[in-house]
Amino acid sequence: MIIKKFQGKTEAEATENAKKELGNGVVVMNVKNIKKRGLFSFFKPQLVEVTVALEDEAERFVAPKKETPHTGIAPVINRPVNVAPAVVQAEPEKDGKSVEVLEEKIDSLQNLLVAQLQKKEEPEEDKPIESKKEEAPAKDENIVRFMKLLYNIMLENEIDEKYINQIMDEIEKVHKPGMPFDYALANTYQKMILKFGKPSGITPATNGPKVVFYVGPTGVGKTTTIAKIASKFSVEDKKKVALLTADTYRIAAAEQLRTYANILEVPFRVIYTVEEIETALRDFKDFDYIFVDTAGHSHQNVAQKDNMNSFVHCLDGLVEKEVYLVVSATTKYRDLISIADSYKEMADFKLIFTKLDETTALGNILNLKLYTGADLSYVTCGQNVPDDIENFNPQKTVKQLLGGRK
Repeated sequence: MIIKKFQGKTEAEATENAKKELGNGVVVMNVKNIKKRGLFSFFKPQLVEVTVALEDEAERFVAPKKETPHTGIAPVINRPVNVAPAVVQAEPEKDGKSVEVLEEKIDSLQNLLVAQLQKKEEPEEDKPIESKKEEAPAKDENIVRFMKLLYNIMLENEIDEKYINQIMDEIEKVHKPGMPFDYALANTYQKMILKFGKPSGITPATNGPKVVFYVGPTGVGKTTTIAKIASKFSVEDKKKVALLTADTYRIAAAEQLRTYANILEVPFRVIYTVEEIETALRDFKDFDYIFVDTAGHSHQNVAQKDNMNSFVHCLDGLVEKEVYLVVSATTKYRDLISIADSYKEMADFKLIFTKLDETTALGNILNLKLYTGADLSYVTCGQNVPDDIENFNPQKTVKQLLGGRK
């Protein structure tokens, strides 16, 4: 795994610099603003630093030369050959002693795990003096205890055991005798961020409007989510947005979206047939985005699914489109699988998770991502329009999945 930092005037510029050197397969792991320093720092432009990661098939690790006493700071650890890691990194100074710990210690995660591990340790009052040869097995016991703790934390967050075992297997492949648990923690953090991949939001069309369909089961908050996204593009980004609804099953849903359209002062139209959506496309040909709300229905209802399929595909070849599957973070994983399978037959989609504020376990986000392979885009955490929505943040989510603070 290759991990490096790149800087630019904006996040986009820094990410582009990373892609130029490492290719398009990089995943952004962390973004932060660089503080200006010096007497005349106010003359200097603001810089943004991104930490990116890239899978490296030929990962090799060198065993540590000596053990570093535990001080709450990560010791010098194994790292890939010819790699400049950012999360756990040894600085190239002459004395070779300078190290970089986990970035911001993954908030309170490291301290949390240290505390829990110490609670699980037996009293050392009658512990016999051990020889130096016995130190390595003791450290191996600590790493095993740590991995068990990490396993249980992920299980409590409702990550599917199949995916937990995959993560553990990957960590075990790079484990060496005497390796500190700080390294295992950092490696787990990196691997999980890479599994989430880079978030993918709505992108503009190269020519004409981008038509965006929102699909999903009933009660997940599709209409409110559309209003939040429309508000961002219309009010913040000053784009021309039109709202359509094909949800003719619930009068309240159409009226709710109409109300949001009036507040945003954007066009709104109810669509009953395929011909009407084609007409709307001609009427709004000069717009940037056309958002289409669809009827929320049971994914087991074949007739409604066929009707939905005709709407989604009626514009094929006429305009650029994207499909977003909106699901609730509170839904059981087994049901999420059935929902995803149903809509996968209809079209490729990106994922939006709603109601993150209504659950304490976010494992289903990782579960569905790995099951479908679909890109994650937005998450919502409340009913307030337009505030309670944000781009999916892999770093924040992984911290929570590993037991860190919210």
